[in-house]
Amino acid sequence: MTRDVVTVGRDAPFKDIVRLMERWNVSAVPVLDGEGRVIGVVSEADLLPKEEFRDDVPDRFTQRQRLSDLAKAGALTAEELMSSPAVTVRGTTTLAEAARIMARRKVKRLPVIGDEGGLEGVASRSDLLKVFLRDDEDLTEEVRREVVDRLFPLPADHIRVEVREGVVTLRGWVDGAELIPVAERLARAVEGVVDVHCHLTGGIASR
Repeated sequence: MTRDVVTVGRDAPFKDIVRLMERWNVSAVPVLDGEGRVIGVVSEADLLPKEEFRDDVPDRFTQRQRLSDLAKAGALTAEELMSSPAVTVRGTTTLAEAARIMARRKVKRLPVIGDEGGLEGVASRSDLLKVFLRDDEDLTEEVRREVVDRLFPLPADHIRVEVREGVVTLRGWVDGAELIPVAERLARAVEGVVDVHCHLTGGIASR
């Protein structure tokens, strides 16, 4: 997540919000109350209705369908503009969980809050994608340590872990075939893994 976050108070004027977004090249700003808690988010989508309806009187059908946008077209402060309550996550939220929340709630960023609701940072789509920049050696080490060594008795030299461009390949044999799908699922859950090819077989290898 990004810890240096541009924020506004509930009374921030419309033009000040636009200036901040332009100056810091951000597409949204969290809105904080007097105690630093996140109470909403103002995004570019919240600002656009003012321009969209500036010189146009919508028909009654549009008025019924877009009451919220019409209200924002007349908004003057962050409190009137913001989408509230804000969709937030905790610092302990996994990247996978954050990605699911973004997709389900159709948001591009998530304020990260602490136990008291205070802002700790913002996680954006680009932040979630950075995990895929992990190198293959790093992924190989984690899959070996957190998956193979934990699931199968030592020594586990008969299990090979190979990673190329983020794709994990598991080869070898294991005593318990029932653990094969578990190993594949755990390897796929390692942050930065693109895909998993599991070629493990159950039973004792022929000698």
